Amino acid sequence: MIYRYSSRRQKLDKTFLDEKLRGALAYDRIAGYFSSSILEIAGEAIESVEGIVRVVCNSELSIEDVKTAKAAKEAQRREWCESEPEKKLIGAGLRLEKLYNLLKSGKLQIKVIPNDVFGLIHGKAGVITLKDGRKTSFIGSVNETASAWKLNYEILWEDDSKEAVDWVQEEFDFFWNSQYAIPLSDFIIEDIKRLAQRKVIYSIEEWRKNAEPASTVIESPVYRKELGLWEHQKYFINLAFEDHKKSYGARYVLADMVGLGKTVQLAMAAQLMALYGDNPILIIVPKTLLWQWQDELYNLLDMPSAVWTGREWVDENGLKYPSNGDISIKKCPRRIGIVSQGLITSNSPIVDYLLSMEYECVIVDEAHRARRKKYNQGNDKTVAHESNQNNLMRFLMDISKRTKSMLLATATPVQLHPIEAWDLLEILSQKNDSVLGSKFSKWRTQPEKALNLLLGKEKFNEFDMSIIDWVRDPFPPANEDINFSLVRRRADMKDDEFVLSHEAIEGLKTTPDYRRLGRIIENNFIEFHNPFIRHIVRRTRDFLENTINPETNEPYLKKVEVKLFGERDDEAIVLPPYLKKAYGYAEEFSALLQKRVKGGGFLKTLLLKRVGSTIIAGKNTAEKMLSNWNMLQTDDDYEDEDVDKINEEKEEIKNLTAEEQDCLRKFIECLENNQAKDPKYELVLKLLINDKWIDRGCIIFSQYYDSAYFVAENLSKDLKFEKIGLYAGGDKSGIFVDGVFERRTKEELKQMVRRHELRVLVGTDAASEGLNLQTLGSLINLDLPWNPTRLEQRKGRIQRIGQIYDEVYIYNMRYKDSVEDRVHELLSSRLENIHNLFGQIPDILEDVWVKVALNEIEEAKHIIDAVPKQHPFELRYNQVKRIDWESCSTVLDSKEKKKCLMSGWK
Repeated sequence: MIYRYSSRRQKLDKTFLDEKLRGALAYDRIAGYFSSSILEIAGEAIESVEGIVRVVCNSELSIEDVKTAKAAKEAQRREWCESEPEKKLIGAGLRLEKLYNLLKSGKLQIKVIPNDVFGLIHGKAGVITLKDGRKTSFIGSVNETASAWKLNYEILWEDDSKEAVDWVQEEFDFFWNSQYAIPLSDFIIEDIKRLAQRKVIYSIEEWRKNAEPASTVIESPVYRKELGLWEHQKYFINLAFEDHKKSYGARYVLADMVGLGKTVQLAMAAQLMALYGDNPILIIVPKTLLWQWQDELYNLLDMPSAVWTGREWVDENGLKYPSNGDISIKKCPRRIGIVSQGLITSNSPIVDYLLSMEYECVIVDEAHRARRKKYNQGNDKTVAHESNQNNLMRFLMDISKRTKSMLLATATPVQLHPIEAWDLLEILSQKNDSVLGSKFSKWRTQPEKALNLLLGKEKFNEFDMSIIDWVRDPFPPANEDINFSLVRRRADMKDDEFVLSHEAIEGLKTTPDYRRLGRIIENNFIEFHNPFIRHIVRRTRDFLENTINPETNEPYLKKVEVKLFGERDDEAIVLPPYLKKAYGYAEEFSALLQKRVKGGGFLKTLLLKRVGSTIIAGKNTAEKMLSNWNMLQTDDDYEDEDVDKINEEKEEIKNLTAEEQDCLRKFIECLENNQAKDPKYELVLKLLINDKWIDRGCIIFSQYYDSAYFVAENLSKDLKFEKIGLYAGGDKSGIFVDGVFERRTKEELKQMVRRHELRVLVGTDAASEGLNLQTLGSLINLDLPWNPTRLEQRKGRIQRIGQIYDEVYIYNMRYKDSVEDRVHELLSSRLENIHNLFGQIPDILEDVWVKVALNEIEEAKHIIDAVPKQHPFELRYNQVKRIDWESCSTVLDSKEKKKCLMSGWK
């Protein structure tokens, strides 16, 4: 029989929903569009149902989002967080708690279907199995929200005939059992619980009384727009901040492999320290990473900062602060200031101003660049004298004395010499006994012996009591082992004391704790409790992927395999005759420069690097060299790092000779007389279309903007109606459609990739840092950077948390008999071993490319042979443990947090 209901005539929630659901055995519901509000009615009428309630509804997900279970969970998380439930559900604690209990118990089950499968599911209907076993069905305009049932004008028809019930049930079952219908993710269910208990801290002073990291980060973009933080990241942030709260501060080298998110760990630690104290935060990074750092701070942590350009401060909104000479650097408009390493290494006048201030924390990225000038002359076995420290190392030694905490980041704490790791600890140890002990400590005064002990080259025999001096200074903190805690207590040592005096040791001799001291020594103290382990935090991808988290019984990091293409000899691209001839002229040009110029290694090899990328890049460079040598550095096709090198070397080379100019003309003529397509571009097109890499989504990397632009423009012509993204530095990013370019911001491109609107993204190395491309399953290196770190950084864009594929494809392109091919041949037998030992290829091997390009093969081999055959600190620094921030329901008010971070240096 049919019954008609109208909210104009009666309250639908009372006259229909409450009455029908009370004691009902089951409830199946097609509810329309999914949002946080679809759950509002739950916990009221639904709570009274005896059996299972099943709801199926629409969402903004796409078919691409539900291809894998992993992608579906992440897409749901994204959609849920974008709806900002923490703002919409304020004051709904009791209702949310009931809702959580229903979802967690399984009594309420929800599935969502992407919009682009069946279109918008606008029909609303349901089947209720009443408490006496009879069934009834209904259709109408009512959605499953409180406003629909209680406030809106809605109409509803009920029909309890078997024909009607079967018809509605069939409709529901069709959607519920669809391959595209996915269960509500666990993240949303747990977030509902968190929101039910949510409380806000409205003042920094109140937060400081019980300063918890989770309360500042849990509603930041890294959790609400990204996928949160890994366990190893939370571990380091927590470790650094807990030490910072102590009187002596945090002193660490963060040496995680590339791709494990060092930047966000350092940034989060910086934010916590800035909120906790009142002094400035100084971040020192390579010039090429200045803006990337500022973007990540703002986009991941909603954290304002200012970048010093060398002339003025620029804040996160691009606002410039007028300069008053170098002294303006002391007037940073934000609590966190970011400065280029280049200004330090060039000994800019700002150095003195920076050294005149006191800091809460100093953070240094790519810290391995702070090094000794010379090695292998006996001086690599002793403390580096100031005269043997490069400018960056000398500056860090000085500024270390003026900061409470200091964090040094490098994926390669050892490039070639173990002493490099000791030097980083020496920097940290200035004015801080917690690292290497007092100025009389053996760890500080005898670096060679310290390293030999650590590497097992030297050992103490059982009668050698001089080991006591290595144990007592620095004496480990109480939290490292119960024995250290008991000895400290007996010796009356404070937490900020790190030297166990000889007098204290004498006093211990008559106590049981003296035997504890003996046991500490016997239990491999040097191996397991040395300063290197304590202050160098290093995690490898292999360790995280193969170590089980005891809390979850799953690996700390989901394994993403890499299938590598282009490495076999037969996969090197054969140079067609015209290009082989042109390449020969490029080599001749390099040889001519080599004959008459002593230095200038970068410019001597620049043409070879550029033509090895694309034909257009090589041709552009040759034409610019011919037309105006002195204006070469203004070319937009180079990264900032390359521009600096050009500036350094062009004066040494001066002008080109007639013979060199003639060589360039012949080079250009070879390329202009041929109309064939670029061989590398043809291979890119084959991989995308024939090998179907486009279906997985692909990012294509080049070192050069003109190469990236050329590839993106031509792909948009050959792949009709396909949007091709171009991601580059400055404001040069955008999309191509049918060969037409339209400017877009980098943030817009990120969102388009995330929403599967872009399947192909072409990027310069501006895209190799801080960009999350989990929805793309393949990567093509159009050219191979001579700085090997870049390859690791590129790979890290897709081999990362949230990657929807269990295996990603990477193709490394190189020409047969090119410089890259010869280096590959020279290094192939050792590269894998070097990578496995160090976690990445040391930057020092960039020089191998230069030497091979200049045909200095023996010198290239000498550089390779200098790389240690055994990593000195292998398997020693894998620190990680479970830290639960996700359930944190107490949050620091975002406005109050930003207000604090917006305050400038005092």
